[in-house]
This record gives sequence, C-alpha cells and structure tokens, in this order.
Amino acid sequence: MANAKILAEKEQAVAEVTEKFKASASTIIADYRGLNVAQVTQLRKTLREAGIEFVVLKNSLARRASANAELSALDEYLTGPTAIAFSKDDLVAPAKILTEFAKKNDQLSVKGGVVEGRVVGYDQIKALAELPSRDGLLSMLLSVLQAPVRNFALAVKAVAEKKEAEGQA
Repeated sequence: MANAKILAEKEQAVAEVTEKFKASASTIIADYRGLNVAQVTQLRKTLREAGIEFVVLKNSLARRASANAELSALDEYLTGPTAIAFSKDDLVAPAKILTEFAKKNDQLSVKGGVVEGRVVGYDQIKALAELPSRDGLLSMLLSVLQAPVRNFALAVKAVAEKKEAEGQA
C-alpha cells in the first residue's frame, strides 16, 4: 500500500495543477520529445519572460487535475511526454511563443489546450497564434477610433484654408 505521505503529496500536486487549469486564461499542451536541454532552457526563458509558467507533468497527474477542473476532454492530448504552458493573463502569448518555437524546432509539437475554459485542438491554437498581440489589437482599435476625428479635423482645416484663400482674393 502506498505511503500516506506520498499520497498526500500527490493529492496536493493534483490540487495545485487543478487550480492552474481553472485560473489560466490560456493553457497549451505540447510534446517536447527530442528537445535538448539548451532548447528547453531557451523555451522556458522565453515563456517566463512573457509571464507564462511551463511545466512538465506526468500524464496521470494532469488527467486527474483536468478531470477536477471539468476539462476531461483534454485527456486525448495527454499522451506521450507532456509539457503544459499556463498563462493567467495573456490569452495569445503562449500560443504565439510555442507555435513560433515549434516552427524553428521540429521536435516540439503543440497538441492542443484550453482557451477561456474551452478545450481546443491544434488548429484553433494555430489560429490564435496568428492573431496580433494585445498591444497590436489595441493600436488597431485606437487607429479606428481616431479616424473619424482625424477626418473631421482635416475637413475643418480644408474649409478654413478655402475661406482664407477666398478672403485674400
């Protein structure tokens, strides 16, 4: 029979991962088989700089945590060597970073994940990665909001210049 201390540690680990699943805006599951230590270190550094937690988990632990978080559909992605990126704040960043890294390193493959509480496959993760960043989207929105004001200002300026030209003539 398993030691009570070991069981308590495993239950605690499952509870922590369950909380990460629930708290994440975006969770990406990847197969890291074939990456060397330097590549994994570089990937972890890039993700950490973006505020993303990247962990390697046993599939049995990840399955229990996903079931506790009511994300049992993730089980199909929890096969083979599994690494999971948890992002609390940025929805797009983990998808962007992992898909970019996978383009440069064939050994990494994105399997699927959870986006805003919905289990999604690789195609949806790839589509998410192709979206502009949050800052890019905000600048696009600002540009759209400024356009009417800018056009009005140009029209007023043109009318003023026309009246001034008529006044001089």
